[in-house]
Amino acid sequence: MSASIVVVINAKGGSGATTLALEAARALKRNGSAVALVDADLSGRRTLSVMLDSVRQFDANRTLGVYSLIATGGMTAVELTDTLDNAYMLRPDDVDSLVDKLTQHHDAVIVDAPAPFAAAVRPFITRASRYVIVLEPNLLGTSAARTLIGDLSKFGIPLSRIWIATNLRGGRSEIAARELEKALGGTVIAEVPSKGDRNYGRAIEALAKRLASAPAEAPLGTLRPSANIAAPGTTAPVAGYVSSNGSASKGEAPRSLRPTSDKRERLKMEIHEQVTKRIDVVAASRAHTDGQKIAELRAQISDVTTQLLNERPDIETVEERAELQQEIIDELLGLGPLEDLMRDAAVSEIMVNGPNTIYVERGGKLTLTDRRFNDDRHLRTIIERIIAPLGRRIDESSPMVDARLTDGSRVNAIIEPLAIDGATLTIRRFGTKRLSMDDLVRFGSIIPEASGLLKAMVEARLNIVVSGGTGSGKTTFLNILSNYIPNGERIVTIEDAAELMLNQDHIVRLESRPANIEGRGAVTIRDLVKNSLRMRPDRIVIGECRSGEALDMLQAMNTGHDGSLTTLHANTPRDALARLETLVLMAGFDLPVRAIREQVASAVDAIVQIERLRDGSRKVTSITEVVGMEGDIVTMQELIRYQQKGIDKDSKVIGEFQYTGVQPHYASRFEEAGVHFDVRDLAKLQSAGTLW
Repeated sequence: MSASIVVVINAKGGSGATTLALEAARALKRNGSAVALVDADLSGRRTLSVMLDSVRQFDANRTLGVYSLIATGGMTAVELTDTLDNAYMLRPDDVDSLVDKLTQHHDAVIVDAPAPFAAAVRPFITRASRYVIVLEPNLLGTSAARTLIGDLSKFGIPLSRIWIATNLRGGRSEIAARELEKALGGTVIAEVPSKGDRNYGRAIEALAKRLASAPAEAPLGTLRPSANIAAPGTTAPVAGYVSSNGSASKGEAPRSLRPTSDKRERLKMEIHEQVTKRIDVVAASRAHTDGQKIAELRAQISDVTTQLLNERPDIETVEERAELQQEIIDELLGLGPLEDLMRDAAVSEIMVNGPNTIYVERGGKLTLTDRRFNDDRHLRTIIERIIAPLGRRIDESSPMVDARLTDGSRVNAIIEPLAIDGATLTIRRFGTKRLSMDDLVRFGSIIPEASGLLKAMVEARLNIVVSGGTGSGKTTFLNILSNYIPNGERIVTIEDAAELMLNQDHIVRLESRPANIEGRGAVTIRDLVKNSLRMRPDRIVIGECRSGEALDMLQAMNTGHDGSLTTLHANTPRDALARLETLVLMAGFDLPVRAIREQVASAVDAIVQIERLRDGSRKVTSITEVVGMEGDIVTMQELIRYQQKGIDKDSKVIGEFQYTGVQPHYASRFEEAGVHFDVRDLAKLQSAGTLW
């Protein structure tokens, strides 16, 4: 038996591809076909397993490997991964073998594969005979489908293999099937009404019948991906594929939808002006922070822009209208060209270097995007929109600002005259899922033996400094480490921009404040550290030591506030001690170096070093104890280190966590605090040489 493979793809999020894939698979089964349904979403969204009510069944079968197969409703269901973390363990070779098994034992394999496609999903994409794009028949859906067809062409997928299915999902059709075929070039094989419509079942049967007519597997050939193919769960642009003989694939690239820049911008300004005359712009600007108004205003703006754009004879294509409409909505309600990047869960950092250059970080790698602002004024407007609701300001008298968004993202902006090439904006985003130590173990960032040691240190009230470079994950690790603090203790957190999210009940969160327009009213981290000592804290957690507050922190650690935690920028544990000395001197007191070192040696018990490696991964590279003083030198002993061994064929760093063999200096503190920690666990690590 050789099955046909059909890949079902959403043109844009929420078009209903998963629902249609499931309904079509069930219809095929009712008609006597042996069907396999594959959830190829590697982002961790378990939509299919929830719809099948089979989460536990999938999880029970996953012990055999990363992906999981179950039998349900007379068909085979496959979930490639349950979390984004496990997606990185999924190799294309394993998926290729899975494809062989499925095609040998089924008549049809239906794959729900959100675009852009991760590398691990490549075997399904390259071996499919048909690709069904699901879209809502409106301007935005058509524009998204056009972009997706262009992406598919970069895989060498010809237009003749692409089918289109429209899904109303309770709305009304704005574009007829014939217009869609003319605009996109593909064939509309199904028009599915809303689920309550009496013709819904008939439309599903027609869709299933068409899928059953897809030919058996007709591979595109042996393809190899270029270096910048999307990682699991990311939304990086789909890279081009090159055939095994080295020639580039010949798929038709999407033609430009934009008129000349000047004409386009004038058109946007005209439409924008007319929209603002019909809709309360002040209310629209407030909607950025008022969630109750966003949906209502978005619908109003969408209706008005649709009407205005349809009246313009100089806009020739539905794609252009859809694109302009989305840009206007984003500029009125969101962050303009940054809006879709903020919606992308895989983007961890957005870096705007002037109006024409926007970089993003995905999976630890920097990528230049094709987004841009209209001009410097446009960028300044978006910066103002971000910081104004937060009570911050930026102008020539105060050209730098630090702030945080409501979702916890950290924002930094700097403008002229300090930023020579134009305003610069940096947004460091934090995932919607709060990471735990178990997650870091799965990532390979740390091993269970090391996490057990750190847990014992926190519970035994050791003072710990988390050290690392910019973007190494210090704040994230501090947040995870803080969760080991017992729930009954009073914790005071102190930060420049509140990012820590602790799970304990008794928490007081403090945040510094910049000066007002008159240069008054500033409250520094150091002020908050001093004040926290009067708040009867059991633990003090400082987001980052950057200046003279280091002296107050050391004094707090030395005066009964054990178990305190903080982070600082340094490349090694020894550098961390040297930086602490420098920060103490910034407090303005002329202290002898030896006195400072004695304070450091007495206060700091352990240093956890974190690094972002060359492949973008983040690892705990050292856990070091501060032992005491020998002469004028602070003595240390390393307990666990990560030893790099080289780079594998996928350019991933390979290495080994090692135990140095020394007895933890603070083992007696563990016993005094009643904390159980078996040093023999570390000895096992030394002999096993666990490889990551």
